[in-house]
Amino acid sequence: MNNINETTKYPGLTSAEAKTLQEKFGKNEPAPVKKTGIIKKLLLVLCEPMFLLLIIAAAVYFFLGEPVDGAVMLVFVLFIIGIDAVQEWKTDKTLAALRDLSAPRVNALRDGKEMEIPAVDLVPGDIIMIREGGKVPADGYIIKCSDLLIDESMLTGESEGVWKTPYNEVSDGGAPETADYWKKDYCYAGTLVAQGTGTVCVEKTGAATEYGKIHAGVAKAPKDKTPLQKQINGIVKLFVGIAAVLIALVATVTWFNLSGNDVKSRLVQSVLSGVTLAMAMIPEEFPVILTVFLAMGAWRLGKKKTLVRRLPAVETLGAVSVLCVDKTGTITMNQMAVRETWAADGNEENLCETMGLACETDAYDPMEKAMLTYCERMGIRKTHLFGGDLISEYAFTNELKMMGHVWRHDGEIIIAAKGSPEKILTICALSDGELAAIEDKAAELSGRGLRVIAVASSSLLKRTDAPEEITDCTLTFCGLVGLADPPRESVKEDIAVCYKAGIRVVMITGDNGATAAAIAEQIGMKDYDNVVTGDMLNSMSDGDLRERVKSANIFSRVVPEHKTRIVKAFRYNGETVAMTGDGVNDAPALKHADIGIAMGKRGSEAAREAAGLVLMDDNFSVIVDTVKDGRRIYDNIRKAVGYVLTIHIPIALISLIAPLLSIPAAGLMLLPLHIVLLELIVDPTCSVVLERQPAETNIMRRAPRKCNEPLLNVKTAMKNVVLGLVVFAASFGVYYYIHATNPAAETEARSMGLAVLMLANLFLVWVISSDTDSVITSFKRLRKDKVMWAVNILTVAGLLIILYTPLNSVLGLSPLAAGQFFTALVSAAASDLWWEAVKVIKRARGKKVKSER
Repeated sequence: MNNINETTKYPGLTSAEAKTLQEKFGKNEPAPVKKTGIIKKLLLVLCEPMFLLLIIAAAVYFFLGEPVDGAVMLVFVLFIIGIDAVQEWKTDKTLAALRDLSAPRVNALRDGKEMEIPAVDLVPGDIIMIREGGKVPADGYIIKCSDLLIDESMLTGESEGVWKTPYNEVSDGGAPETADYWKKDYCYAGTLVAQGTGTVCVEKTGAATEYGKIHAGVAKAPKDKTPLQKQINGIVKLFVGIAAVLIALVATVTWFNLSGNDVKSRLVQSVLSGVTLAMAMIPEEFPVILTVFLAMGAWRLGKKKTLVRRLPAVETLGAVSVLCVDKTGTITMNQMAVRETWAADGNEENLCETMGLACETDAYDPMEKAMLTYCERMGIRKTHLFGGDLISEYAFTNELKMMGHVWRHDGEIIIAAKGSPEKILTICALSDGELAAIEDKAAELSGRGLRVIAVASSSLLKRTDAPEEITDCTLTFCGLVGLADPPRESVKEDIAVCYKAGIRVVMITGDNGATAAAIAEQIGMKDYDNVVTGDMLNSMSDGDLRERVKSANIFSRVVPEHKTRIVKAFRYNGETVAMTGDGVNDAPALKHADIGIAMGKRGSEAAREAAGLVLMDDNFSVIVDTVKDGRRIYDNIRKAVGYVLTIHIPIALISLIAPLLSIPAAGLMLLPLHIVLLELIVDPTCSVVLERQPAETNIMRRAPRKCNEPLLNVKTAMKNVVLGLVVFAASFGVYYYIHATNPAAETEARSMGLAVLMLANLFLVWVISSDTDSVITSFKRLRKDKVMWAVNILTVAGLLIILYTPLNSVLGLSPLAAGQFFTALVSAAASDLWWEAVKVIKRARGKKVKSER
């Protein structure tokens, strides 16, 4: 990278100057982030259907001349609003933290030294450094550059990149005049650095930039809902539709059951019955579950070095069936070293010197760094290698797969070139015998897992003898260099975990097939000898490729365009694809994958922008752990939705059946106050307790779910319905038995029924913590979870308070005798724990199927 301190005309800003300028110009963002005030948040919460119903119920109590009940209702309403507001505040805080983590950063000159700062803190006058793969963070003049090519298509629509040049100041110190609107000595926010490096003096930031001017229209574009959001909305609408029919039915039945009463009393009681049922039926927790679980899941992933840039990626993680990964740095340690050299003429020193001259003077690529380190070990210093004059260079491209430099070195002009053997050999003067010998040696090195680079050179009489293109050169072959990047220690075990989880691991690499196959064999990849090369891909139609990806797991010598085709082929076959990438040209493939995963350490900003996830540790183990966490998060969402469905069934049926049985309103098991009381338990349980559930023991031993799989399939929904019906039978059965045998014991019957329902809720959480593991196993996993214990203890404490304090008279309850409380506890436990027997049968069947295989 260029040393900006050499540019004495542009010393950069001090921190104090930057602070003053930011107060004047604002943050470097297209539009200020709008924050919703606390009053507006509360009003939005109050507009939710559930809270409107609660307020209506409180108004009915006041209308009936029962101000105490109305006041208690309002207190409970405020308490629930407080819980929702706190949960929303936590979610907003989590999302804000995620945005801060994912915010782009830039190297700037502050206080006389180069430092990395958030791009949002840039101000006019800042001196910044831009490099290949990054996005330009602000508009400004280019004061120094080296091979700087910028893709401005997102602003101009022109697909061709623009080669930039430094600008020359005019006498008055201003910018040079130009007839073109888009200037070549200027760069624009939002554009992409496709090649090279540059030093920029920031002129405009935020809304004043060209990107900021068009941002307003882009920001108004509608955002489609995710599949999971659509499913949740569909479930809520279904419940609301059913509730509307039943509410009308209950209100009508109540009206006719009270035919002997006055009109006012009949109307009020009918409305109260309808409101109670509406509160019981509408699952207002569903949207909260999705928002909270995805946000908290993203936060937890962030703590494990995986940054979530798009929340929908979290829900897709659990469905990944194909994992496409690069070899270097992900499967291997990215610690490249020269392991072996082979000189065609036996002159190892000449081979090493030519290899060094073919490297960049300021090496960035790990392979070139390894080559220069090897030269140092051989006694060939950089001062000797690069002490001459660099006349010109042949740039590396994905198509050519070779590069070269023209040097005036040790008194002569030479071309030093290196690249893939199959490409370098095409520009070398070799006999058929020599060519065959070299190819055999290259195959031998590759077969041992080494990455093989060919080196060639040529001496020139004068600099003008150097051809314009490297493909027009005729070089002398020097030899081969074998480099190794050993696999990570844990990668073999991680690959095995993926296979057990039904996930195909596909290696996509720019290396040759023999090297890729050798590494794949070492790490235990299946079908490691079935290799598809880039040349083979070029000759395949899309249809042929779709068929080939069904069996091939290794793709070698690929260019970025191939990656996109491979991803599309897998997706066409119905696979859910996660794709890793780090370069500028990987962005299209990352976009086309179901989940793009960018490498945080070595990845370009272009790759990070295109990806849904960014790995802060470029390690295959982190990818596997991330997929596991994605499955856990989706499992917990499904469990929470199932829990809400299960617990709403007894509440709704109790609110529906009691009026239909002509039980007087005063003797109903559940009144609006009791519904609110239950919501105080249900809300924290679904949004806090179930969100924290650890992964099940078999989570990475089952096949990935299909992306279009419904959140609640028929089998799961039936389980929840049956559990809900049994809880209803236990709670309402106890209540109705006491009420039928002693109609005067209204408060006692209600207290028993409510106690069974609240205690059953606790057992229900333990039962649904796992689809397969027993309650005892779940208990062992959660025995140190303070939140789980807190919710259990607070629920029991709350039940004791409403039964054995003066609050019981306000809620229409009465204290229970020890025997009655024990009966309620046993009934609650039995209503849920019977499902453990079903789990035992399922586990036995699973073991039987496994043994038969």
